[in-house]
Amino acid sequence: MNDVSADYVVIKALEDGVTIIGLTRGEVTRFHHSEKLDEGEVMIAQFTVNTSAIKIRGKAEILTRHGVIKSGKE
Repeated sequence: MNDVSADYVVIKALEDGVTIIGLTRGEVTRFHHSEKLDEGEVMIAQFTVNTSAIKIRGKAEILTRHGVIKSGKE
């Protein structure tokens, strides 16, 4: 099994205080890492054997191979 998959996600904060939380794989899903971004900051994340999901709180643009998604309230 590879340590990482080829899927990257680019997250661009559209406001100060956007929270990004990495969630674990396994029988019990848990938080394992978090970051805060301010407006204009960008984070590039990759799914791994440890990270199965990413939760984003706040206004952000998320760029994936499937397209662009916006999070947060309008």
